[in-house]
Amino acid sequence: MNILAVIPARYNSSRFPGKPLALIGDRPMVQRVYEAAKSCSDFTKVVVATDSQAIADCVLQFGGEVEMTRSDHATGTDRVAEVAQRYPNMEVVVNVQGDQPFVTGQMLSQLVSPYIAGELPAMTTLACPLNPEVAYSDPNTVKVLCDRKSNALYFSRASIPYFRNSGNAPVFHHLGLYAFERNFLAQYAQMTPTPLEECEALEQLRVLEHGFDIRVCLTEKAVLEINTPDDLVQAQSSILARV
Repeated sequence: MNILAVIPARYNSSRFPGKPLALIGDRPMVQRVYEAAKSCSDFTKVVVATDSQAIADCVLQFGGEVEMTRSDHATGTDRVAEVAQRYPNMEVVVNVQGDQPFVTGQMLSQLVSPYIAGELPAMTTLACPLNPEVAYSDPNTVKVLCDRKSNALYFSRASIPYFRNSGNAPVFHHLGLYAFERNFLAQYAQMTPTPLEECEALEQLRVLEHGFDIRVCLTEKAVLEINTPDDLVQAQSSILARV
């Protein structure tokens, strides 16, 4: 199974410009993500996809591989899809989000486990147990409901489902990592944005609204994502605590 891992890295983030180059400990964030992806033995190749020469220079400096892309992509997945076209021998393409410096090789192996097992779902994503006391009502924690075949029923920032009766509902904390069968990724890139996607600001809802399945793979726990400068401070504190 030939699996391409692509790390989309955009310099002009509205909330945190230059985020991929921010130092976490002694290394820029993009390097930490790249090293995590390289540690996954299931990946055939790992590349960073960017439209920024500064990010490209950084990647080349630490010995990584980089692909330059157009600057008009609306989402990281669109950037990944552009790069995937250059690697026609790859059967599966993984979007390793560039803002997850603490992702592990084990998590990435769990994400692609259906493909390694010989299945070929259109798309997979990753989720972990939800802490209802902390995250259930937090709109920044995306929830995913699953059916009995581990396919996503819905993703939401809202507190779903509504527990009119007590019980154990199949609701999990969604983690923003995705893997695609290569032909479906090309198809996804041509899909029009959808109402629920735009309402929730969750691009994966486009897949469900167009009638396709997303297989949800499970991992043990979430890792810190870097979306704001405050998240970076927390990440730096976490690194210092390990020293």
